[in-house]
Amino acid sequence: MPSLRALHIHRIAGVGGSERHLLTLLPALRNHGIEPLFVGLDTGGDVEPFYRELAAAGIPSRRLHCRRDLEPRLLPQLVRAARELRADLVHTHLVHADVYGAAAAAALRLPLYSTKHNDDRFRLGPFRHVERLLTRRSTRIVAITGALARFCVERVGLPEDKVTVVHYGLDELPPAWGPNPEVELPAGSRVLLAVSRLVDQKGLETAVAALPAIRRRHPDAVLLVLGEGPLRPALTAQADRLGVAGALCLPGRAGDVAAWLRRAEIFVHPARWEGFGLVLLEAMLAELPVVASAVSSIPEIVADNETGLLVRPSDESAFASAVAGLLDERDRAQRLGAAGRERARSLFSVERMARRTAELYGSG
Repeated sequence: MPSLRALHIHRIAGVGGSERHLLTLLPALRNHGIEPLFVGLDTGGDVEPFYRELAAAGIPSRRLHCRRDLEPRLLPQLVRAARELRADLVHTHLVHADVYGAAAAAALRLPLYSTKHNDDRFRLGPFRHVERLLTRRSTRIVAITGALARFCVERVGLPEDKVTVVHYGLDELPPAWGPNPEVELPAGSRVLLAVSRLVDQKGLETAVAALPAIRRRHPDAVLLVLGEGPLRPALTAQADRLGVAGALCLPGRAGDVAAWLRRAEIFVHPARWEGFGLVLLEAMLAELPVVASAVSSIPEIVADNETGLLVRPSDESAFASAVAGLLDERDRAQRLGAAGRERARSLFSVERMARRTAELYGSG
């Protein structure tokens, strides 16, 4: 029996959580009778590492320019690419792919699937009406967590009978796609690691605000954040005002995140909302205890007092207490980290994710 040819579409600007998800999911689908295909809507950003990994996995693909939200020539190009790849179904990821992919699927009369990766507040504004309209034609909607499924149904207004939860899966730490920037830390530094964009959603101001209290108990603690974003100047200024500028390190994007995961002592993720947080799985696989906000999907991934500690979002005092407590008790931190690895491997495997996705295609 010939394989079902599943065309995934995503706007590509770099290698973030949803991109890493696709690089893991697409090759794994082959074990379940699915031939994965890909069309990238390129923004012109740092996209080459993504395509190198895609090519290494042998995934047939096409690349289309999508530097603006509205690209009049994009739809006919996407329809042509889907025909050339002989797609049997279309599976979209995030807003731009949802809109253009739904139109292409309609033009080709192909089944349409869509994965929702986050509970961004943008989806509660006027765009929710567009999303509801697109969902009418969708065969299934995939939410990557139960919390996100509830957000889609209760707040965006998508039909509950079309929404299914398929968690991200990960079996190992991400391979290096480039070198790490040079970072000089004082000898004996105890690294609190965050991996995220420097944006409001990630709540990094809470971690910076907690640094003075943490360092009063542990003067060798440093907060190292891998990522870029518009809040870099504000975070730097905040650390300077609080007198902890030397304890905040913002080296930018890292080509080898796994190396820092192995170097760090605690992983911190003070997000205000989160679709999934693939970095949480990476931290757990690296046996790092996690201190994170108890919001959105995070309690589904990090088990409070079992694999990490969860605190109220934007609560710098609680955050500082949780981090300092784990720095106090290394044995406890190591137990939480070991339990995190077991939880990640048992509940969030790549095989489980790929099987559930293939089952959706078969049931559609």
